[in-house]
Amino acid sequence: MKTGTLLQWWCALGLGALPLAAQDAAELEKLQKQLREAQENFERVTREQRQLIENLARQVRELQRQGAATNVMPAAAPTGPTNAWRPSDPLRIGSKSAYADIGFVGTIAVGGSTASDIEGGLQPGGHDPNQRGFTLQGLEMGVTGAVDPYFRGAANLSFALDAEGETFLELEEAWLETMSLPWNLQLRAGQMFTDFGRHNATHLHAWSFVDAPLVNARFLGPDGLRNPGARIAWLTPTPFYSELSFGLQNSQGETATSFRSEGGHHHDDAENEDPPLAYRHADNDRGVSHVDDLLISTRYALSFDLTPSQVLLVGGSAAFGPNSRGGEDAGETTTQIYGVDLTWKWKSPRHQGGFPFVQWQTEALVRKYEAGAFDWSEEGAATDPNVVVDTGTGAPAVLSGETLVDHGLYSQLLYGFRKGWVAGLRADFVSGNEGSYERRALTYNGTALGRDPQRAQRWRLSPNLTWYPTEFSKIRLQYNFDDRLGIGQDHSVWLQFEFLLGAHAAHRF
Repeated sequence: MKTGTLLQWWCALGLGALPLAAQDAAELEKLQKQLREAQENFERVTREQRQLIENLARQVRELQRQGAATNVMPAAAPTGPTNAWRPSDPLRIGSKSAYADIGFVGTIAVGGSTASDIEGGLQPGGHDPNQRGFTLQGLEMGVTGAVDPYFRGAANLSFALDAEGETFLELEEAWLETMSLPWNLQLRAGQMFTDFGRHNATHLHAWSFVDAPLVNARFLGPDGLRNPGARIAWLTPTPFYSELSFGLQNSQGETATSFRSEGGHHHDDAENEDPPLAYRHADNDRGVSHVDDLLISTRYALSFDLTPSQVLLVGGSAAFGPNSRGGEDAGETTTQIYGVDLTWKWKSPRHQGGFPFVQWQTEALVRKYEAGAFDWSEEGAATDPNVVVDTGTGAPAVLSGETLVDHGLYSQLLYGFRKGWVAGLRADFVSGNEGSYERRALTYNGTALGRDPQRAQRWRLSPNLTWYPTEFSKIRLQYNFDDRLGIGQDHSVWLQFEFLLGAHAAHRF
């Protein structure tokens, strides 16, 4: 009886436990499902955060690539809510991921010089002051923006007046650039400045002096070295900023002075033209048949902090391509240009708005220019104007081929001694070896020739003082002392005014 009773109780307990076991199993499965979901959510969030970190890091590297850290006068933060438009507000078309910001920069100079050949002679830069009195150095319209999440674009149009008062328009840049290529690569294509040195790719409003450095104007052209083409840049995986770029562009036109360009300084009066570069006329009939008919350029730049308040940037550049002085060797003569640059900047740890600061920048360039054999009898008779004549024979000159080597540099020091005030000093020097054609007794338009004025030695010293009333305007006073071989010394004083409307890209370091 007792055994039966115990068995009954055991069975009852066993049967009663079955629902509890089933309930525990269901609860366990529910908890395991929640655990899997939590793990999946954690992994998803981790992936998203990692992707966000990578995107932010890429944007930081992109800003480093543009060198957006050193605008001398950074935009002031808004002091309060306002609906009124301000000069610093962008003139924007579109919104969100596809937009275009429009800005205008006007630069005007007034002054004078003791020189009689200001435009093209004393002042070789295309945006330099070009006459006594007033010069509209440029009115630049800049458009920058995002095309979509993958590309951005920029365009710069410059309006200016020449010494005769004629208005001309230049398309300085118009390019499309990638924003998300892998392996820290970036591709740019369109009309653009060649990535050479420090000054060449700098627009007028970002210059630290009224005029362009002499060596840049002579070797890279009055308006800078720029042409349609493409450039690929690689931000190398180093602990410091390091970038290598390679470019291909057209090698002909006015903006490729040392390559397939007409060159020389011309006048409206054909009988009073200046002699051409190397005393040889240009021959630009050559087209593009091979890669070596294009302008090839490369640059490597690295930057790192010397101390928490000092930064150093060092770069090396090169450009290669055919030139237009082939003569009988047309299609074979080439130009090579090499450059090194160094920029150092100190900014006080207790700076206010970037002041005080000291910045030193220098560039040195060497140009190897092949000038082909040239027979002036093919251009006309000895009695014709604008024909180089050998005074020994009285016949049109016959010039032999040779390689011309030119060199030059500039070095400038800027001292921002108080907020809005910057004192500057720049020294320029440019020269070249004496070619065999310069040692001959030649005449041009009845005038005896000697050293090529486009290669002769000259130097310049330029102190200046700049005041930035706000980040939207500046006033600059500059004095130039010029010494040109065969011409003499000249003194010039220029006062420059500049204003900004709308948005504009940050100046690079």
